[in-house]
Amino acid sequence: VVQLVESGGGSVQTGGSLTLSCAASGDISRANCMGWFRQAPGKERERVGMIYNRGGATYYADSVKGRFTISQDGDKKTVYLKMSRLAPDDSDIYYCAAGFCPVPRVVAVSGIRASWFDSWGQGTPVTVSS
Repeated sequence: VVQLVESGGGSVQTGGSLTLSCAASGDISRANCMGWFRQAPGKERERVGMIYNRGGATYYADSVKGRFTISQDGDKKTVYLKMSRLAPDDSDIYYCAAGFCPVPRVVAVSGIRASWFDSWGQGTPVTVSS
């Protein structure tokens, strides 16, 4: 089991930046990828992006591509989501997840699937005001 704890959420004005962190502990070797998702109350969960633990390749949803960046510490125990040019539509609860993702060519075709991830954090809220 992998335990995940997100931090760094808060309030920011439109156009601002925020960096979220996700600290992983437990049997991290079970996962080959880490992902970020977001969800507002009453709305469906939306994929944000993912990173492979080996190699560090990243994939992003079209809605955040070019504005958000995912990175990891060298020991793979902390994952970051750096968000820039934030807009009110980015206001959500952001969740970190760990799982086993298919090979990149599958991700490129299917997009990021929440079903690949079996460990989830408790979420951290982000509010972007206009």
